[in-house]
Amino acid sequence: MFGASQNNPNSGWEAKAVEFFKDHLKEKDAQTWVPSLNDVPLHYMKPNSLVKFRCLIQDMFDPEFYMGAYEAVDPSTKAKVLKCGKYKDVMECGVDLNSKNTVTAERQTFYCVPIPGESPWVKESYASSSQARVVPSTSYVPTRQKRSYEEDDDDMDTQPQKQREQHTGLQSPTEHHGNGECKRRETEAPSNQTAPAAHLDLNFPLPGEKGPPCLVKVYAEWDGFKLNDTLEVYGILSVSPALSALADEKDASSSSFLDPADSMETAEEQRVHCPPASLVPRIHMLYAKPLPHNNPLLPPTLEDNTAFLSSTLSEMAAVRAELLTYFTHILLGDALAAEYLILHLISNVYSRRDILPLGKFSLNLSGCPTVSSYTERLYQVIQQLVPSSFYLAMSLQNMNQMKFVPKKDYVANRLVSGALQLAKHTSLFLDEIQLEQGQLDTTGVHNITALGNLISWQKVDYDFNYHQMEFPCNINVLTASEGRSLLPSDCQIHLQSQLNKFRMYLSVARLLDYSISDEMTKSVEDDFVDMRKDDPQSVSAEDLHSMLVVSRLLSLSLGLTSLCTDSWLRAKHMEVLRRSRVEQQKCLNGNEP
Repeated sequence: MFGASQNNPNSGWEAKAVEFFKDHLKEKDAQTWVPSLNDVPLHYMKPNSLVKFRCLIQDMFDPEFYMGAYEAVDPSTKAKVLKCGKYKDVMECGVDLNSKNTVTAERQTFYCVPIPGESPWVKESYASSSQARVVPSTSYVPTRQKRSYEEDDDDMDTQPQKQREQHTGLQSPTEHHGNGECKRRETEAPSNQTAPAAHLDLNFPLPGEKGPPCLVKVYAEWDGFKLNDTLEVYGILSVSPALSALADEKDASSSSFLDPADSMETAEEQRVHCPPASLVPRIHMLYAKPLPHNNPLLPPTLEDNTAFLSSTLSEMAAVRAELLTYFTHILLGDALAAEYLILHLISNVYSRRDILPLGKFSLNLSGCPTVSSYTERLYQVIQQLVPSSFYLAMSLQNMNQMKFVPKKDYVANRLVSGALQLAKHTSLFLDEIQLEQGQLDTTGVHNITALGNLISWQKVDYDFNYHQMEFPCNINVLTASEGRSLLPSDCQIHLQSQLNKFRMYLSVARLLDYSISDEMTKSVEDDFVDMRKDDPQSVSAEDLHSMLVVSRLLSLSLGLTSLCTDSWLRAKHMEVLRRSRVEQQKCLNGNEP
């Protein structure tokens, strides 16, 4: 298309190329055939192939110039050939830098990271639905990439080791997640680092994050994207070893050749803006679609799927009743608190009036048991239900040492991420049970203030040294505390545990006297004879004993001190169901005795 456009300058080949990919990706299940950097290890990807990436825009770099078209000398014929420089990082050899046909163009670069706090079940679901078939690339095995899986595990880190030890642990409460997790294991950020390695920080907002960040090159309409947007990017993968060589050697001539603006960058800025491609691959964007949500169980938009929406709405009341029962058990029998937890989890900032965010519903669940294991398990339950979440233990150490607010680093010319740089609809779980006595230092006070502003105004004030800039957000904040939280909230509900009622019930049921009347004994004997008439082998004396034990315990659980017909029939039915389930399992597991 590029070659044909030389005879027709108004051919619009760039737009036609993008439309070609858009049209083909609209076909049924076509998007599932495109390999995703979220699921597939980077060294399985074929260079210069079509890939996709589910991500958040963590930073936006300054625009850069590149050779949109250039002349190169054909080594066999020695003739000059006009080449396209779009969707590439490195030009071919033999470039005529003095050619009058050279076209300089401009593109924007976004630093994108996987959606922070994305739940393991979301990653697994996306990975299992992918139909992309990839094998380790044999056409591209650069020395630098080979090093990234050996030495880089010792040389690079996403967070300094000291900070990592302080804050990780509960962010990923489930450690093993089937095949999807196995496929991603080779793309995760290194976790065992040594002190000299912290010179390259991959700038993930949350500690312990996995998956490669990417430099996304945008060629058109980049003004339509904003910081912290969540996108699914489709583009051409670039992992040229020359980019890694530049990061290692910082050769002046090479840097000038690859990017005319490099001479104006500091060494620190070069290191940040041109990291090894084996750790931070490049994607040359063809197009990107905003993600209204990252729930793989839903279609991309509800408005265009009326059948799905109609079917789901018809079941909403029944599902809500089941969820309410589930939350009631989790919240120690408190049905009212379960109601408010549901309202909190579906809340959403739908509009803003002046500075007031409309629709937010932050919840303070006070009266939580003081053992930390309860709040940790409560978070794990929520993590299994929402697409993105983050558990923040509000210990004094975390408050005084963690980075909550993103801050501009003018030396490296980048935005250093913070724990509050989250995607919309993220559930932030604040565990105030972990807060112990002590004094907050300046960082701790600023962090508490940032949390308060997030809860009250749904905004985070990013630190640009000389001024602060407000960034609106849409984050569900749940604070678990013993008494009333020191942070603001839209609603406080004090947990009223029903455990004492359950404790009394179990003990009383165990201590009750029990008897079987002569009449009921005769009825059970007759029933046993009737059961054996049709098939003597179907019911044995041991089965009768089991049914008598179950009927006794069932009667006591209902507060009855003697056996009645209803309890006996119910116990029989329970035993039939149990034996049937055991037999089914034996058929499934044929190797069982």
